[in-house]
Amino acid sequence: MKKYNRHLVTAALPYANGPVHIGHLAGVYIPADIYVRYLKMKQEDVLFVCGSDEHGVPITIKAKNEGVSPQAIVDRYHNLIRDSFKEFGIEFSNYSRTSGAAHHKVSSDFFKTLYDKGQFIEEESEQYYDTQAQQFLADRYILGTCPKCGNKRAYGDQCEDCGTSLSPLELINPVSTLSGDKPVLKKTTHWYLPLQKHEPFLKKWILEEHTEWKPNVYGQCKSWIDGGLHSRAVSRDLNWGVPVPLEHAAGKVLYVWFDAPIGYITSTQECTPDWEKYWKAEDSKLVHFIGKDNIVFHCIVFPTMLKAHGEYILPENVPANEFLNLEGGKISTSRNWAVWLHEYLQDFKDQQDTLRYVLTANAPETKDNDFTWADFQARNNNELVAILGNFVNRVVVLTHKYFDGKVPACNTLEKIDTQALESIHIAKKSVAEHIETYKFREALKEAMQLARTGNKYLAETEPWKLAKTDMERVKTILHVSLQITANLGLLLEPFIPFAAQKIRNCVQLTKVSWEEINTAILSENQEISNIALLFKKIEDEEIAYQNKKLRDTLKENETEDANTNIKPQKDTIEYPDFEKMDIRVGTILEAEKVPKTDKLMKLRVDVGTDTRTIVSGIAQYFKPEEIIGKQVSVLINLQARKLRGIESQGMVLMAENADGTLHFINPEKNIENGSAIC
Repeated sequence: MKKYNRHLVTAALPYANGPVHIGHLAGVYIPADIYVRYLKMKQEDVLFVCGSDEHGVPITIKAKNEGVSPQAIVDRYHNLIRDSFKEFGIEFSNYSRTSGAAHHKVSSDFFKTLYDKGQFIEEESEQYYDTQAQQFLADRYILGTCPKCGNKRAYGDQCEDCGTSLSPLELINPVSTLSGDKPVLKKTTHWYLPLQKHEPFLKKWILEEHTEWKPNVYGQCKSWIDGGLHSRAVSRDLNWGVPVPLEHAAGKVLYVWFDAPIGYITSTQECTPDWEKYWKAEDSKLVHFIGKDNIVFHCIVFPTMLKAHGEYILPENVPANEFLNLEGGKISTSRNWAVWLHEYLQDFKDQQDTLRYVLTANAPETKDNDFTWADFQARNNNELVAILGNFVNRVVVLTHKYFDGKVPACNTLEKIDTQALESIHIAKKSVAEHIETYKFREALKEAMQLARTGNKYLAETEPWKLAKTDMERVKTILHVSLQITANLGLLLEPFIPFAAQKIRNCVQLTKVSWEEINTAILSENQEISNIALLFKKIEDEEIAYQNKKLRDTLKENETEDANTNIKPQKDTIEYPDFEKMDIRVGTILEAEKVPKTDKLMKLRVDVGTDTRTIVSGIAQYFKPEEIIGKQVSVLINLQARKLRGIESQGMVLMAENADGTLHFINPEKNIENGSAIC
């Protein structure tokens, strides 16, 4: 493996026409921050750059709709995004912006270098023009009927109903969003980057030299290359953006896809006068963290730009994630179907780590995943509180109870002690391997396994019982437990840094170094401070409030079209995936509300094969006495899961109306329990 002397890590520039949401965090910013924190712990030379992407048509449209300037829009969201990142614990070396003078100069110089080298094709073409508004129309300024699905409000670049990528000329009955008039075709001149000219380079560099890239990244690149690449415009007719630096290019700006990635260079220049070492030295490693919608730009287009320029290194890896959905539906900024970071930080004060943990544990690394508030609550309460927080709290309390808050001596080690200590080395090695291969879900799982091991160790050794008869043995047990605690303060730093800092403060650990992780990190008689609870339990009422916010969002977006209220179709599955589900008819024999919850009901259901317990979130919609004897559809081969201490052995299938109410899916008339639904 090649040895690098410095690392440059970039995170996709968030678009400054709205706040950051959990999809952005799970796809890009949390994985990047984990990786950078790990590199810093390894004492590596690393820069982590990002910034706001502030050009493009959506910003001009938003400005027009609000009656303000584009600059006012980007100023508002740049500040909101930057401040939200900081409060959330995303530690950039520099957070820049593309509307600034520095970036305009860097982008202009980059374009001019490629232009002088003859890397562009200058072409005249016909594009839509609004005669009333007296301007050419960018793709988002044009609406028409989608030729694929018939949606009458498809944009000139994409139909948001069917997802098809379009060009303005493909739209049926196009109209200008500026005037409502039908646009006319008018000749205009633009500059194009001929990607097809660079196909041999891209085939060798990606398809032969980077087969280790994540399958979703490599596969998308291969598909694009195999399908044949084409010239891509690097300029457009618009009055907002970086002006094309040519005398005969009045009224034209650089296409946002061209200037945005150059923003990484700008941000690095603002960060250090030695910026060229990170961008041009062969012993520097460049890694882009992006979402899957940016794969083509960061793996094919931007590397082609860098190669054509001739002075820059190419990315060593581009670990793109898939998409995160929300409560079964695709996150939509236009419909406000999202969990916004700045709102989360208001609603969950000082609970940044909970969201960081949940989004990492459920990260869409290999496929689209779904965020639900129920899972958020369960992971916080059952994992962060019950496993990690419980272990650390017990160790600290016992240390103060028996040894005046000081690390006791380590006496004779028994097999169970050495195994517990060895788990520290195992965790260190596993977490490092997974982070270095961009498998952050697995890395977090291995780090949390050390906390699980600590809990198991305490449960098996029972020092509170031994304290009555063998205090020397208790010393060893708590010594081992404290070593595990201290190492958790380091292992968890990349993932949940606020809690990790609290642990380190508690055990008086000041050095944050990966090499410090070992079985003798604490010395005998070292002071151990009291520690407040690392995590607090999240109550049902808090989750109910968040779910209500989402339901209210659906209501706000209601239109005459009833389909507006229907959740989007999930990703297509293969038939064998469907065949795995065993859905049977069952009859509810008993029903009772689960104490201290608003929505959970405990059911006893005869599913033909047996009678089983199922916990279902239906208590807000049905009374127990109303549903006894009702036949229902049950997914019987769902893995059992404990809810409020009750093992649920299946799932009753329900239909959810647009207003959030639930309805049973049951046969028209009674049939035999256990009958398969197919």
